[in-house]
Amino acid sequence: MNNSMSQSLDDFIRGFTEAYKHQGRALLTQWDASWPSECETGDVNPDGMIQWRPCKRREKGDFGDTERALDMVFHDDIKTFYGRYWSEGLDASTQRGELQLLQAWNQDDFERLLQNLVGHVLMKRRLKQAETLFFAVTDDDDFIISLDNASGKVMLEQVGLEPEEILAESLAEFLAELTPVVQPE
Repeated sequence: MNNSMSQSLDDFIRGFTEAYKHQGRALLTQWDASWPSECETGDVNPDGMIQWRPCKRREKGDFGDTERALDMVFHDDIKTFYGRYWSEGLDASTQRGELQLLQAWNQDDFERLLQNLVGHVLMKRRLKQAETLFFAVTDDDDFIISLDNASGKVMLEQVGLEPEEILAESLAEFLAELTPVVQPE
C-alpha cells in the first residue's frame, strides 16, 4: 500500500469527520436493515436515520479477481483509495466546484463498485481510450474524476470521452488539496 496515499486519505477523512464535529453535527444516513455496515454507530433515530463514521477495514479490499478478469493491474493508489475504509461518499470541494469521493459502504457495495469499474474499463477499451478508474463524481453529471491507470495522474473526464485535463499529478496530491464539505441538514 502506498504510504503517502494512505496518509493523504487518512488526513482527508480525519478532516471530514472533524468538520462535522466542529459544526456540532453528526454524520447521518438512512438506515436499511438489509444494507448493514461497520460504519454504523448507535441506534436508529425516530426518523429512520443512523449515525455513521468512516472506519478502516479489517482487511484491505481485494482486487485480484477483477484484475484477472480484466487482465490488468489496478494502480496502487486506487486500491488504497477503495480498499482502506468502509464509508458513505465523502463530500468535498475544490476551487472549481464540489464533488463526492466514492467509497464502499459494505462488502456488497464494494463488489458492485468493482463491477462498475469493470464496465468503465471495458467502455474505455471499446472506445480505444486510455484506461481510467473513476473515484469521484462532480456536481455536473457529465463529468467524473478519474485516475489514469498507467500514470497515476488525476483527470477530469467527460463521460465517454478521452480525458484531457490533469487535475493533479497523483491521487495523494489531489486529496491533499480538497476541502471537506458539511452538507446542510
